[in-house]
Order: sequence, then structure tokens, then C-alpha cells
Amino acid sequence: MIRVASVPSSHVYVQHLQTVFGSTDAAGSTRGSFTLLPDPSPVRVDVPGQWWPPRLLDAQWLSEQTDVDFDVLHVHFGFESFDPEELARTVAHLRAHRQPLVLTVHDLHNPHFADDSVHLRQLDVLVRGADAVITLTTGAAGWIHDRWGVRTTVVEHPHVVPLERMNRARSPSDSFVIGVHAKNLRANIDPLAVMDAVVESARSLPDATVRLDIDEDVFEYTSHWYNPTIGAKLLNYNAFPDVDVRVHRRFDDDELWDYLCEIDVSVLPYRFGTHSGWLEACRDLGTSVVVSDCGFHADQASVHSFRMGLDSFDADTLVAAVRASHTHRAPALDPAVRAEQRQRIAHTHAAIYSAVTEEMR
Repeated sequence: MIRVASVPSSHVYVQHLQTVFGSTDAAGSTRGSFTLLPDPSPVRVDVPGQWWPPRLLDAQWLSEQTDVDFDVLHVHFGFESFDPEELARTVAHLRAHRQPLVLTVHDLHNPHFADDSVHLRQLDVLVRGADAVITLTTGAAGWIHDRWGVRTTVVEHPHVVPLERMNRARSPSDSFVIGVHAKNLRANIDPLAVMDAVVESARSLPDATVRLDIDEDVFEYTSHWYNPTIGAKLLNYNAFPDVDVRVHRRFDDDELWDYLCEIDVSVLPYRFGTHSGWLEACRDLGTSVVVSDCGFHADQASVHSFRMGLDSFDADTLVAAVRASHTHRAPALDPAVRAEQRQRIAHTHAAIYSAVTEEMR
């Protein structure tokens, strides 16, 4: 049994691998070719289930542990907490202890930071130091090869919505709801830039309305996400009769699935990015996706794209994309197809873990 310390093990992508290979029998023993270890608790826990900053990337902490043992370290997220020099020490520690490093490159540009220079320096260390590199799309794999000369294994993103929730039929509706979720105004999301074009596209369709959602953190002065200026400008769209603006606490998973079933298309106004788990949730539930052409979202799935970058936005392409999403509605993915895909993804990971541990012997 290969013991995998995943950073983080609590992420939905990782948990769906655990579902395949980490099930337990009546006696409590784990079946399958690998098992995922739980996330070590960080120094100070402020949020239930908090895994960040990940202790597994702290070389000094690793060297002091006598009860943390694993065969493979698999990094997905969380390394933004460590500078490149710290990550280099972690890679060196793993090498010295013959513990292979697997890296899944979800983000070539961290969606939380407009300036990607530090993120790329961190990837310089991790990509070159990894024994195996995975990414989600062929486009990202090509980008990685061009920059680092490293060949990657392309493994598609598994389902995000639970299979049993995917089986629930969407409620019939006579309207076409265009959703824009500002979330907490994360660095790569610019809903204000696209709202006029979204409203214009809705008015060009006979049955369309716009729903704009905003996390209440944007208006809470104690919040890290406090941004009352942009928040107020977004609230002004309440003056439009065909726009429904809603401010609420961040959705939990069930509320998010309900929300995605209440809209027909989700407009993702990304200034920069690489891949999207939100996009996968939309696919699971039959919600069409209109997304900017940054990153490799169109490689990830069938989407309607518009032109938008760090300093540019083409409103006409967004209007055209929304209209196209009205004409060509997205079907929900078959849960059986997603279940089979999850099996393939888990077996691919198992093969990679076996290969890298064998090379270390």
C-alpha cells in the first residue's frame, strides 16, 4: 500500500481519488493500491477543516517529525505560502529521504495574484524538482514543456458535484437566466467590466434575465475581501429591471449546486487563470459556461469563449458568446460517465505513484 501525503488531501479533486482507492472494509482496513493521509493541522487554525499553510511543505517541520511518514508527496495547491528558497529546501529534504514528489499543475497563473512572477518562480522549483508532473489539459502541458522542458501526464479534472446530486433533474423554467457571480472579488475576477455587456446580451434575447450574486464579505469591513467601492458599483445594477442583484454569505456546497441549477449560463469574467473547478461543477449540472479566453478553459471543456485579458475586454465577443449559449444549451453530464472517468483518473494516479516509488528503490 502506497501512502500518499497530498497537499491538500481535503480538496474535492483528491477526495474523489480516495473514493476509488481509499475505501475501507468492515474491519477498517484500506483496500486498493494507495491511501491518502489526512492533512496535518497548521500552527494556528482559524477555520474548521483548515489545511493551510500546509506543514507538509515545511522542510524544518518535516525533519522534526517522528510520526509523519509517507511514500509520496503530491502537491496540488498551497505552495504560495512558501518562497522558492523554502520550497527548494523541501525538495532537497524529500530527495535525501527518498520520498518522491508528484506535482499537479492546476494553475500556471495563481488566480489570487495579478502578478504571476512569484508563482512562476515557485513552479520553477517544483516542476524541475518533481519526479512526475501532471496537469489538466494539453494546452497547459505544452506551456509547461515550452518553459521547463518537462513532459507531463495530462489527467482531466474529475467531477466536482457528488454523483447522487447530479442525478437530480433540473426544475423546468420558461426563462433564460444569465448568472454572474462576483464571489468575493478575487483578484482574477472582474464582474464590473462585463456587466454592461451581459445586460445588453440579455436584452437581445426574448426570455433572458440577469442574476448578479456577491458574497457579503465584500461589504464587511473586517473581511480580507472588503471592497465597498466596487461593491457599491455592482449594487447599482439593481436599478435595471431585468437584473436581480443578491448579496449573501458564501455558498456552501449544497447552496452552490442549487444556485447553478437556478441559472442557465454562468459567465466567468476571468482576467487571468488556467483551469476552473467552477467550470466542472457547471458541466456536472447542465449549466452552460461563458468564459474568457485566458488560460486553457476551452481545452478543459466545451465552453463559449470571449476575449478578455489583464488589460483588455471585447464586449462584442461576450454578447456573441451569451447568445450562442442560449442557442446551444449544455446538457448535464451523465453521472455514469463521470463515475467511469473518476475510476480512470484514480488508476492513472495509482500508476504514477507506483512508478515514482519504484524508481526510488
